Order: sequence, then structure tokens, then C-alpha cells
Amino acid sequence: MKTEKIVVVGGGSAGWMSASFLIKAFPNKEIVVVESPNVPRVGVGESTYDGIQKFIQFLEIDKDDFFKHTDASIKLAIKFSNFYNNTGDNDFIYPFGAPNTEGTVWGLDDWHIKRFINKETDNTTYAESYFPAASLVKNNTYTDNKNNELPGFISDRDTALHFDAIKFADWLKNNYALPRGVTLLQEDVVGAKVSESGIDSLKLSSGENISADLFIDCTGFKSLLLGEYLQETFVSYNDVLPNNRAWATQIDYTNKDVELDAVTTCTAIESGWVWNIPLWSRIGTGYVYSDKYSSPEDALKDFKNYLIKTKGRKKKEIDSLDFKDIKMRVGIHERTWVKNVVAIGLAAGFIEPLESNGLFTVHEFLFQLGTTISREETTRWDVDVYNYEAKKLYDDFVSFIRMHYSLSVRKDTPYWQANYERPYAFADIETEIPATNHLLSLKSARLSGATAQSLGPMTWIATGMNYYIPDDIALNKGQFINRMNYKKDLQDAISYIDNRRKLWDNVSRDQRSLKDYLYETYYKAL
Repeated sequence: MKTEKIVVVGGGSAGWMSASFLIKAFPNKEIVVVESPNVPRVGVGESTYDGIQKFIQFLEIDKDDFFKHTDASIKLAIKFSNFYNNTGDNDFIYPFGAPNTEGTVWGLDDWHIKRFINKETDNTTYAESYFPAASLVKNNTYTDNKNNELPGFISDRDTALHFDAIKFADWLKNNYALPRGVTLLQEDVVGAKVSESGIDSLKLSSGENISADLFIDCTGFKSLLLGEYLQETFVSYNDVLPNNRAWATQIDYTNKDVELDAVTTCTAIESGWVWNIPLWSRIGTGYVYSDKYSSPEDALKDFKNYLIKTKGRKKKEIDSLDFKDIKMRVGIHERTWVKNVVAIGLAAGFIEPLESNGLFTVHEFLFQLGTTISREETTRWDVDVYNYEAKKLYDDFVSFIRMHYSLSVRKDTPYWQANYERPYAFADIETEIPATNHLLSLKSARLSGATAQSLGPMTWIATGMNYYIPDDIALNKGQFINRMNYKKDLQDAISYIDNRRKLWDNVSRDQRSLKDYLYETYYKAL
């Protein structure tokens, strides 16, 4: 199959990210976007994963212009509150970038040995011992580190972004894709001619028929091309991830110096969790929940009560906000590339919003797509490999999300009680393996006395949820301590990470506040 003409159906973040990527990667191909003027845009998906930096770097985007037009801010980590229990004292963060283990004895395990010796060690110090960015989060400051004042921190690697999703799509459309030669047709798709080879042509509201070598389905949860026209099977993950709805709104700052921080905060409440995403000019917030355990009316009431309690707002002010009711289709099509149609974004699949994965799958699927069609022709083997890799990436992220719930000990509401009692039968592995990979890895690691260093990112969530690897039994067996000079090497290792954490903290306190950094770098001229 040749792919000289590619038609993207649907605008929004996924559509314009796809068009921008394709015109950058393949400037000699014909790229067309069919964008409906009648489909409302939800405007959520304002928090990103650190992979967004690779996407921006690939497009060679001018950040000065991009920030000012998308209301962007900087994100260093994801903060989780009340996921382990509901006592209000179990917050932890998941920082971006690679942990700095330089100068340690056993890398990430040095901290676990420290905790083994001193049970009063706070879990929050785990991230602070290995990520310089964690000290910036703690002090709500920021530096781009051009003068290496915070050794080990690389701003273009260790950060993600918060931005207005609608402004992001519009900026890519008007400032990137169209100026580079993408063609825009503002039409509705009203029909399709389907054959054994896929979609031969799409009928537009103007009466025109448009054909392509490859169609990109960016029509959101509707999945018009892949789901409706090609009837590809959709596999629901609601048994594994029960959250299927969200209430979303926007609020103004009352104390921007404090509220504008570099984290997406996720706070577990009655039947799900609330996100808090600080942009430059306002805050995006929403409540992700399961309508199996809470009606939309009760969920909205709980969300409003949360905002009144945590944001210090009057009930009248909260009641006046515009709340959007969003129904989420959680799962993925069995194949996201069928014949001559590739689904990107919500049209392909969706994991609930925890860990900011919405736009993550967009740019990661696009990178895989670009690699796949980079040859003169694309074969069936290429398509099969793409489908395998896309599904594998998706399922891996699903299992990562599942960890946040599986390790919780909350039982205070029907929602959390059901989560606590949800079975993980090994007999179901063939059907449930996408949701248990990380969990089985954690359990196997703990039983075998493995090291935190061998597991990487999983340990940040596990440690925050009091699931330690290595645990006390492994450490008591002497598997670590007997290999060290207990009186010297061990104490030196602990002192090193403690002193480095204090150094990072001191340096971070001397930096500008995040608000001042953003204002002076991007927004002062506005």
C-alpha cells in the first residue's frame, strides 16, 4: 500500500497533532484534514506526560510563541493524594525524567535500606532523594538550569506541560499545519463507500467525495471510520478500570503564587478522583468517577463539595461554574489499523485520565505510524507489527494505571470497597493480563527479593502506596546488608542521599517561583 495522500478526519488535539506530525515527517505527501464545523469540542486533556517534549522537539516548535498562545505552564510531576487511604497524610509524587543514582551504592535501593533502618522515613523523601525536580516541586520554584545550578536536572527531558487543549489544537492548526501546506476542508462526513480494501471514499456534506491512500480516524469516542464504517470490535476495559464518566470545569486563581504549581494533582474522593491542572491564567479541574457507584447528580454534588472545601470558595460561586458532563469509552479497538484506516486518539481507545495518558497515546501512536509508513510501500506485515506494538503500549499503560487502585487499602465507600475486593484470579490471566502485568511484576519482585533498581518507574507508585521493594523480609535475609561493611559503607550511602537531597532543596529554594519564571520568560510581553 502506498500512502501518498493521507486524509485526517476530525480536528481537535488528535487531528491537528496528526496533521502537524505528518506534514513535518512527510512534507512531500498530500495531507488533508476534514474538520466538522458542527462538532463541539470538550476542551479537556490539558495535562501531558513527559513524552510531549519529544513531540514538540520533533516538530521544532518555538516555545516562546507556543506558550503564549496556549496558556501553557510547566509540569514536573504528578501528585497523588488519598489514594492509599483517606487519612489525608499519604501524598506522594511521580516525577518525570530519569532518577539520578550517581554516587549511590545500590542506586534506588539505598533509600530502601535507609527506611529499613529508620521506619520513620517519610515516603515523600524517596522521590526527593533521586530527582532534583522533586525539590522544585516541594518549593514551588523553577529553573531551566542553563547554568547547571541544579545538577542532574534537564528541563527538556524532565518536564511535561499543562496547556489549554482547544488553544493547543488551534495553534497547531493555524501556526503550524496550514502554513506548511496541510489542506483544510471544513465539512461533515455524512457517508462512506466501503469495500474489501477499506474505505474507498468519504462523502462530505458539500456532496463531494474524497478518497485517500490512508485515512486517519480522529473522530473521538464516536470512532466514525474505524468503529462505525469498518465495524472493528471495541474491547471494553470497564471490568478492569471502572471509571467511565467525568465532570469538568474551570476555576480562577485566588492565590496564584501558591496555586500555580508544577504538578497535576490527583485527589481520591468518594467514587473516583479529582484532577487539578494549573494553567497560566486559570485552573482546569474535574472529577473522574464510576456511574456504577455514584449517579451523575450525586457525583456533581460531591465534586462541588470538594471544590468548596479545598478551594475556599463560596457555594454560590461554585454553583455558577459551567460543568461539563463527559461520558468516557474506556477500552481499545482490537486493531487500531484496519485496511486503510488508522485510528488515533479517542477514536482508537482511551484509558481513564489518571497519569495524563490521553495525549500520550496520540504522540506515541503517531511516532509508530510515521516509522511504519516511512518506506515506499507499507505491507501487511508492517500493519500487523503496528497493531501489535500499539496494543502492547496501550496495555502496558493500562496495567500501570491499575497499580494506583490495586495497592490502595481504602474501604470507606462502596466504590473503594469494591476496588479493595476486586479479584485477581490467575485463571483469568489470559483475558486480564493487560491489567495485571505490573501487578504480577511487583508481586514476583517482592517474593524473589528483587531490587527497586531493577523495576524502575513502578517503584515510585508502589513506594508511595507503602508497597516496598525490597521489603523488610528481603532485607532481613541479609541479601543486601551482608554484602556491605555495615558500619561504614551503609552509613556512607545513607548520608550521601540525605546530603544530596538537602543540597537540591537549598538550591531550589533560591530559585524564582514558578509563576515568576513563567511571567518573565513567556508572558511579560503580553
